Amino acid sequence: MLKTKIAVFVSGGGTNLQALLDAEKSGILQSGEISLVLSSNHKAYALTRAAENGVPSVVVERKKFSSQEEYEAQVKKIMEEHGIELIVLAGFMSILSEGFTSAYPKRIINIHPSLIPSFCGKGYYGLKVHEAALDYGVKVTGATVHFVNEIPDGGEILMQKAVEVKEGDTAEILQRRVMEEAEWILLPKAAEQVAKSLQKGQ
Repeated sequence: MLKTKIAVFVSGGGTNLQALLDAEKSGILQSGEISLVLSSNHKAYALTRAAENGVPSVVVERKKFSSQEEYEAQVKKIMEEHGIELIVLAGFMSILSEGFTSAYPKRIINIHPSLIPSFCGKGYYGLKVHEAALDYGVKVTGATVHFVNEIPDGGEILMQKAVEVKEGDTAEILQRRVMEEAEWILLPKAAEQVAKSLQKGQ
């Protein structure tokens, strides 16, 4: 059976991309293959990770386009050229409109570093999520993988994993623990689950 072709969208360091690449090597991700890395930032270290693993990559920067429609049309064109069936957002900082997400129903997944519905939605990204969790005083946080729709962090939840908040945590320490204990475990599992379900529909 053909593997589901996956594109990973990135903007920065690409630690979640690395988790996916490692999962592909170890066999956790076996129903899909990472066929393309798309970055919204030409300086993203994730592009180096892609090159080191022999995965083709492309840079599409929003500021180079006069409108969101033009930008998304270009992204869509690239997805079609590469035969992409599943999109994984792994620290992707560009917002995608309903015009784009509706073209890929239940084919775009995202990892968010909290237990949705806590600390999510517009403005909650990166360290801000962990700062909010610490400010609120929660004892448990975690990560969520969800399908992407037109509402930021609003799509159907696929998987969640809880992570303990410890005395003396800073946002940076908590961010690292959530990555290690939740994000890097959940994202490959969820990618496999969706890739497998798409295979069955082939």
